[in-house]
Amino acid sequence: MMTTIIAAVIALLVGGGVAWVVASKNTSTKTIEMEAKAESILSNAKSKADAYKRERELEAKEKFHKLKNEHRESSREKEKELDNRFHDVKRKEQSLDSKIQNNSQKEKELDAVKKNLASQVEIVKTKQDELADQISAQISQLEKIAGLSKEDAKTQMLEAVAKEAHTEALAQQKMIIEEAKLTANKDAKRMILQTIQRTAAEQAIENSVTVFNIDNDDIKGRIIGREGRNIRALEAATGIEIIVDDTPEAIILSGFDPVRREIARLSLHRLVADGRIHPARIEEIVEKTRKDINQEINEYGEKTVIDLGINGLHPELIRMVGRMRFRSSYGQNLLRHSREVANLCATMAAEFGLDAKRAKRAGLLHDIGKVPDSDSEMPHALLGMKLCEKFGEHPEVCNAVGAHHDEIEMTNLYAPIVQSCDAISGSRPGARREDSENYIKRLQDLEKLALSFEGVEKSFAIQAGRELRVIIDSDALNDKQADLLSFDISQKIMKEMIYPGQIKVTVIRERRAVAYAK
Repeated sequence: MMTTIIAAVIALLVGGGVAWVVASKNTSTKTIEMEAKAESILSNAKSKADAYKRERELEAKEKFHKLKNEHRESSREKEKELDNRFHDVKRKEQSLDSKIQNNSQKEKELDAVKKNLASQVEIVKTKQDELADQISAQISQLEKIAGLSKEDAKTQMLEAVAKEAHTEALAQQKMIIEEAKLTANKDAKRMILQTIQRTAAEQAIENSVTVFNIDNDDIKGRIIGREGRNIRALEAATGIEIIVDDTPEAIILSGFDPVRREIARLSLHRLVADGRIHPARIEEIVEKTRKDINQEINEYGEKTVIDLGINGLHPELIRMVGRMRFRSSYGQNLLRHSREVANLCATMAAEFGLDAKRAKRAGLLHDIGKVPDSDSEMPHALLGMKLCEKFGEHPEVCNAVGAHHDEIEMTNLYAPIVQSCDAISGSRPGARREDSENYIKRLQDLEKLALSFEGVEKSFAIQAGRELRVIIDSDALNDKQADLLSFDISQKIMKEMIYPGQIKVTVIRERRAVAYAK
């Protein structure tokens, strides 16, 4: 038994040793293979590294040569730039040297001129002294010849000048009196014309008529309707007289209220475009048009105050400003006139150092009394002042509105500004309507009047008749006679003609010498 166990142990040991020997041999074989493989990998890696290194070295050399060339080029450019700057500096130095030389030369010349002028001044002083002595000697000699002293001669001359000045003053006084009469006449005409416009008399035909144009006269029958029921319904709804006569392709709308005339015109336009014209439709269209016109009036008022930069104006005053769009004064659109006066007031107030916004506000509202909701016999300036007070405007604005036609006393500087700007806007050429035939006839009469004087060659009415240019014969009249002629023409114009504003008479006398080289 023991022997068997020992034999088994020995067999086991022998088998393990054999296995260990076999395993060690296999391990050494794998190690050799792995070492060979590692050496192969290292060899490949080394060759690749050498190739990569050579490539990088070539790239580095190329980049180096490239940078070197670029550096060389930039160095050359900088050298050229430095050379150019050097040449520029050199040229400037040469230019400065030449200028310095020129300045030194001019300084020498100036010194010489100064010396020459100093010597001439001395000569002039000497001659002035000699002249003074000669004048004194001549005055003494004249006193002996005339038998008058210097003081007596001066007294007589002053008396003669005083008489002449007195004569001219009397003429000027007469002219001022005539101008005052003319101004009073102008104010009276203005008040009469304004009364005519506000009462809608028949003579105010140009301010109370609107012409509605139609495509053909067949539409007139449709507008009149059976037994005139359509036209009666339209007149009752609008308050405007509708005149359908023989005038071709036109219907006349007559009424003093321009808002009503506009409502009637737009209503007619809509009815004709729609084609359905009968009393019920007429009332519907007129009511709709009236609402549209009221909305348009508000829009005009709001646009005006926004354009002028006026804030805090009462809505009722804004609506009245919009109504000005449909009102005219002496043929001048009232809204356009009020906007112009507002801008003029702002400019003038700024020149005087006043509040330009307050002046602009007063200028816009100065004619607000011309568009009241109800008729009033009160002058429009006072009515406008009452409206401004009612709707909370500043007292200075209220006074400027009420005093712009001198109905009340002016209590602040804004009042004369509004009055002046109102006159400027209304009196500029072309602002207010005048019959063209009367206007042309007035200019022709003005030129004929100037031509009636002796020595006048030509006359021209310019500046819309506000200036008369008169060309006279220089051989027939002298300068003093020319002055007298301008005065005589102005006097004759004041006596014989009726005209707005004032007329400037300019007499031109010139002498021309002409020769021909043949």
